[in-house]
Amino acid sequence: MAADNRKPRYRYFTHPIASAWRGGNSPKKLPHDALGFQDNVYARLLTRWTRRRLPQRQESICSRQEKPQPSPHDNEMRRPLLIEHGAKQCAKVGTLRAIAWFGLQTSCRGTSMPLLPAAPRALRRIVIISDFQDGDGENAEPRSPVSFRKQWLAGNRGPPPRPVERGPNLQVIGGYIERLPLAVLKAGIVDCAEVWTHWHGATPPTEQPGASPFLMRRAFQANGSEPPFSSNDMLGHIAAFGPPSILCVWGLGVSEDVLLACRSSFKIYNSIDVPALRVPFEVSRHFDLILTGSDWQSEAVCSRHPTIPTIIMPIGPEFASELTFRPIDIPKTYDVIYVAAAQAYKRHDILFRALAKLPGSTRALCVCGYGEMMDTLRSTVSELGINVDFIGPPGVPFAEVNRLMNQASIGVVCGIDDGAPAILTEYMLAGIPVLANSQLRCGLQFITPETGLVASPEKFHEGIRDMLARLETFKPREVVLANWTWPHSLRKLRPFIGGLTR
Repeated sequence: MAADNRKPRYRYFTHPIASAWRGGNSPKKLPHDALGFQDNVYARLLTRWTRRRLPQRQESICSRQEKPQPSPHDNEMRRPLLIEHGAKQCAKVGTLRAIAWFGLQTSCRGTSMPLLPAAPRALRRIVIISDFQDGDGENAEPRSPVSFRKQWLAGNRGPPPRPVERGPNLQVIGGYIERLPLAVLKAGIVDCAEVWTHWHGATPPTEQPGASPFLMRRAFQANGSEPPFSSNDMLGHIAAFGPPSILCVWGLGVSEDVLLACRSSFKIYNSIDVPALRVPFEVSRHFDLILTGSDWQSEAVCSRHPTIPTIIMPIGPEFASELTFRPIDIPKTYDVIYVAAAQAYKRHDILFRALAKLPGSTRALCVCGYGEMMDTLRSTVSELGINVDFIGPPGVPFAEVNRLMNQASIGVVCGIDDGAPAILTEYMLAGIPVLANSQLRCGLQFITPETGLVASPEKFHEGIRDMLARLETFKPREVVLANWTWPHSLRKLRPFIGGLTR
């Protein structure tokens, strides 16, 4: 009988990830008897691979053809095993690439198959993880990521990621949480944008409509209440649908296992506060870019992570929306407005002491979206005999904030230990100049001769008096439109994420 010179037959193992890769994005098919080699060879190869990353392919990390990267949860959640025929072929680069393609990771002694495969990333997605916590109850013992993954795939915890139709109706609006992802979406860098938060208790929070219908919001059950926050629910979602292309983590951050599960993502961090890093070293070391609010914050980051790039781009005043905040033609009924939380670090006392030194006809408005100090603030105003009105908490919609700002002649920022507040450019876009505390630790770069003034706490009243006397000399909206609206901020960010665009 003539020798059988046919090529070996290829087929996939019966594993959930197999069918997921049959649609054309799979690597070269591998033979069915790929498991027939010695365990020690297998262990050596995989140990070598996990210690040294393979060269990166020259393609966008948002490409639809991109390979998922391994994570420390692979042992629990995925172990699709496809390798080339025969033990002698195991040392070939193709074998390691096949292993890398499917995110395989194992110990030197175990070769058991996984419970959870990682879904291939089908679209480019940006995710913002805010440190907002909803709910006030205690969670039961969290279920495993495997259990949550099954629920996500079954549609019991929300819809899967979907591309959105970009068009003229897509506008960059809302607060600082929404504006960056909407800007990246509008620019065509990603196909969809999401905001993730955590919740506590037995009942998920009621979904509140956001500023934009183009922004998906998801709330994940937290494992506990201690930052950085961990969530098996979030890990299950990532295992079900793959990590996002761009992952932005703000504030108190997430646990390291989430970042490891998103190893292939381009990861950005901003503390949105005075400390440049509000997460422990084992978390911050995973970021690819850190946004800061000042030179000294950048230096603090560099001292901990010399190899991680930084850019002075506080997400609050940057990515400003000229549509959300704009001048409107209404009477000026207040001299001063302060939009800030009713919390101690916002230093309302500096404003109140300044008002006490000015004529009694000087009127001020304080808008507080949240905070626990309202009783104290009202009591102080009563004791000083100054003319101050309060609105909130709770907060009011952006359109109402814009209307209230337009009722005032100037806006103030009184804090010292405050991250660069978003309200800086929001005041300016509403057409009113800003008086800022000269001791503000982040954000003074937004105060120019055309946008406002700075004054010390002791001379804050002089700053108010000076600005009210020459309002016509300021052009705050024009300066923001020329420097800090979202197209300008995105232009500065693009060099860092340039490879993400098609």
